[in-house]
Amino acid sequence: MKSLTSRPAKPLRRIAAAGLFLLSMLAGGAAAAPGDQADASFRLAQEGYRYEFPRDHGSHDSFRTEWWYYTGHLETAEGRRFGFELTFFRRGIAPDQVETRPSRWSVDQLYLAHLAVTDVTGQRFHFRDRISRAGLGKAGADAGRLHVWLDHWRAESPGPSEQHRLNAKADGVGLSLTLDPAKPLVVHGERGISKKGAAVGQASHYYSFTDLTTAGTLTIGTETYRVTGTSWMDHEFGSADLGTDLAGWDWFSIQLADKRDLMIYRLRHTDGTSDQASSGTLVFPDGHTQHLSANDIQLTPLDTWTSPTSKATYPSRWQVTIPSLELSLKLTPRLADQELRTTRSTQVTYWEGAMAVEGSEKGQAIKGQGYVELTGYAERIKQKL
Repeated sequence: MKSLTSRPAKPLRRIAAAGLFLLSMLAGGAAAAPGDQADASFRLAQEGYRYEFPRDHGSHDSFRTEWWYYTGHLETAEGRRFGFELTFFRRGIAPDQVETRPSRWSVDQLYLAHLAVTDVTGQRFHFRDRISRAGLGKAGADAGRLHVWLDHWRAESPGPSEQHRLNAKADGVGLSLTLDPAKPLVVHGERGISKKGAAVGQASHYYSFTDLTTAGTLTIGTETYRVTGTSWMDHEFGSADLGTDLAGWDWFSIQLADKRDLMIYRLRHTDGTSDQASSGTLVFPDGHTQHLSANDIQLTPLDTWTSPTSKATYPSRWQVTIPSLELSLKLTPRLADQELRTTRSTQVTYWEGAMAVEGSEKGQAIKGQGYVELTGYAERIKQKL
């Protein structure tokens, strides 16, 4: 890692090698081995954390890994439908891995970003990714407010309101969106942490805006579409790594037509079973929440899809059941191929895409929309730093 800062030649290639593992904490997180030497320089997520806003919308550099994660469902006035993902990742570099000689090229924070647009009507998936360093103003995140950027890609809140603005464009794919919270933010987990394992520190701090009224433009090639819809935002930070007995995770965000929202993450063992640290949150129309434990949630894959590019086989349709609520949902991809192969940034191949949702609750039909993220199917997610 010290060679990262020794000279500016080939900087992004070397930074990309350092960014291989950045996804390993999940939109929902991952577990760490207690006492992992890599965590010694960083703060662990522990019970009792007191959230304070707008401060906690900003960067938390005392934690090793952090991301600001947006997904959404959009539509034109003519009925053309899209899904989108825009994600910014921050990865702290331990002091003993940073070049001690002062330099404008010194790296103590890496920033990576993913942009994806699912053209549901056109049945096409587009994604772009980037990586940069905090030095020279190329990338960064403010402490104390929402403002994270990588070159001209950015997510920010322009004033005291909680309105979010997103801008990103690369190689003919782009978005410019304004997002307004229709509900208060919600904190996931219990006692200030979202648990990712049984040991102290195997956790993250994790909150979401689950219902963001969205308007703006999407660009694909030479066409720009004016769109409206609904988005979801996750912000998560911690210093944990994926445990050796875990292969990856399955994460679900579901927005139901009755204005309830549901977040579920399943940490998946190498044998396919769920870890007991898996959990979820049910968000009611007025914003109050109900925590769901691993035992409250049943996830059943109904079909599979094999990528013609990576050859990975992913669950393709899902049955999500919460027996205590008499809630049963089927999730179907809007497009089979929504696989991201992030060769320019995190070097991780994963599936994340827009889903149609339908099912029943207490015998009554219910519909909705969702996003699903699936990792560890192309290869086990593991620390590569």
